Amino acid sequence: MARSLRAWLERASPAAFSAYAIVAAFSAYFCMYGFRKPFAAATFEGEGSFGLDLKTTLVLAQVLGYTLSKFLGVKLVTELSAQRRAVVLVGLIITAELALVGVGALPPRLRPIAIFFNGLPLGAVWGLVFGFLEGRRTSEILGAGLSASYIVASGAVKSVGASLLELGVPEAWMPFVTGLVFLPPFLGAVWMLSQLPPPAPEDVEARTERHPMAAGERRAFFTRFAGGLVVLTGLYTLLTAYRDFRDNFAAEIWKAVGESGKPALFTLSELPVAFAVLVGLALLYRVRDNRRAFFAVHGVMAGGTLLIGLATLAFDLGMLSAVWWMVLIGTGLYLAYVPYGCMLFDRLIAATGAAGTAVFMIYVTDAFGYAGSIVVLLYKSFGQAELSWLDFFRGFSYVGSVACTAAFVVSAWYFARRMREGTDER
Repeated sequence: MARSLRAWLERASPAAFSAYAIVAAFSAYFCMYGFRKPFAAATFEGEGSFGLDLKTTLVLAQVLGYTLSKFLGVKLVTELSAQRRAVVLVGLIITAELALVGVGALPPRLRPIAIFFNGLPLGAVWGLVFGFLEGRRTSEILGAGLSASYIVASGAVKSVGASLLELGVPEAWMPFVTGLVFLPPFLGAVWMLSQLPPPAPEDVEARTERHPMAAGERRAFFTRFAGGLVVLTGLYTLLTAYRDFRDNFAAEIWKAVGESGKPALFTLSELPVAFAVLVGLALLYRVRDNRRAFFAVHGVMAGGTLLIGLATLAFDLGMLSAVWWMVLIGTGLYLAYVPYGCMLFDRLIAATGAAGTAVFMIYVTDAFGYAGSIVVLLYKSFGQAELSWLDFFRGFSYVGSVACTAAFVVSAWYFARRMREGTDER
């Protein structure tokens, strides 16, 4: 069966191949959230560590594990051969699920240790899944489909977790039970991914050949575009911290705006976000010239961060309801955030002819991004403890919008200059 499926995929039309690949990748990453985010649906009230409440301690512990995983992934994921991706993916998810046993079985003061080991393997999943998709003529479409998974999945998983709590599943065991629900479909999705053939010769011609990057190649690539990559990494650090705060404390934010006790709201508020982002990224696929596409992506991302600030201003002026505010800032956030993981660096490599893999810079930016998330959580807990979750988030929205929009302009200017210099040298 596997051999005949692979043969069909090699002969399939671009539309049929893309549909299959999107279903497989979307399903795999969607299910990963069943092991990562269900605990965010609970409040986990009580005392944590270092003067923090238990919920914040759990969030910090998981993000610490996830951040360390991203730094390790810079080497692991970029050097891993395609033949080993599926086996490693399954091993990572099983490890994460076993760690959730500790969340249920251990006393509250020790649960952060278990949730740390839950986050530790999960940070490598994105790169392994995207590795099946990159370097193809349809990478934007495939990446957009994959990215839609985490826009919707986080809310959907929290809805499942909240529903399990209403059914009487104890709060401490809810994350483990949710993981059991998502394990079978995850295994099926990974098998589907493993059947994808490598990029065809036409893909290589259009997007350059992709291969694992050794340490020397990674250093050479970063040195070549250091100024712009530093700006993009700083940008992503702020965006990731903002996204993670919105995601981890969604329950508290919804409660503060008077919309608590509605499990379906976690999912329903993200569906229009996913649709808007998919449409925006799909339009970028139509830009064939890699350089033009690279700068078009910058324009879309800058428009997204600008939308965050404008939507927050409209909410503060009473022009937007709380639900539409969350939808619009989610749309702006993900228009800026999603291209990092699926098309920004893919187009950069294709536009400059650099050898290697987009996963390298995806993991560099991810690693610093989640480190930024830790810094923001600590700052809120110790530097702005008197502010409510909602007030802190509103202020964060304004700061992030202004800083990120300006930085996207700087990044576009830098790469435009570097690409002109490269053309002049040739």
